[in-house]
Amino acid sequence: MSRRSLFRFAAVVLASALVTPFGFAQQIIKLSTTTSTENSGLLSYLLPIFEAKTNSKVQVISVGTGKALELAKNGDVDVTLVHARPSEDKFVADGHGVNRRDVMYNDFIIVGPTLDPAGIMGEKDVLKGLKKLVASKAKFISRGDNSGTDQMEKAYWQQIGTKPSGDAYISAGLGMGEVLNMAAELQAYTLTDRATYSAYRAKTGLAIAIEGDPKMFNPYGIIAVNPAKYKAINYKGAMLLIDWITSAEGQKKIAGFKLDGQQLFFPSANAAR
Repeated sequence: MSRRSLFRFAAVVLASALVTPFGFAQQIIKLSTTTSTENSGLLSYLLPIFEAKTNSKVQVISVGTGKALELAKNGDVDVTLVHARPSEDKFVADGHGVNRRDVMYNDFIIVGPTLDPAGIMGEKDVLKGLKKLVASKAKFISRGDNSGTDQMEKAYWQQIGTKPSGDAYISAGLGMGEVLNMAAELQAYTLTDRATYSAYRAKTGLAIAIEGDPKMFNPYGIIAVNPAKYKAINYKGAMLLIDWITSAEGQKKIAGFKLDGQQLFFPSANAAR
């Protein structure tokens, strides 16, 4: 190789090294997560910060919590961010995930038409309000997808021993944003996380009917897929994301995410809840 060719080769190598920090290729991290983190805009806000800092690319699959955990169980992703604590604990106990950590929380709310045909607007007890809703025969749209929201809704019906029936209950099998649009179209009620509702409030015109009950607390956790079960899992990448999102920097970014001036998620990585 001539000296000129050698210099050209060295220049190409150097240029390639400068494209990415420290000359390392960008790593891919696969994340399954609940629709609320996507629909609210949180991930679009958080992930570019993490990706730039770590030279990573996070590939997001946004589905209901049940499906997100199923993807993780099957080794189709490296890490999962969900909001159904009993299902999360079972996922870890069954050996599918490791290093679960609290990330943040917000709350569930019942929303519905402004005319409030069920007469529940302003109610602070979610179980009492849902009993009135059933008695009124007003329409209720269920996620029907085994998401964290769907699991919470079913737990409420179980606690009160009844639920809407017939045409008054529609199991949609859809994500939260789509269910909010359906509720608006049908002038029905639904259970939603506050963050997704805030993102869809102007579009749907739905009003908050029930809020503020401690039973509507909605915590989120992040879990790495067990690398002992799936050797191809990017465990280092998963832990990189987990460590960052639960770090002081990541938690501060979560607290700073707002829509129309309203904070939508509250950091909990260091909270004793």
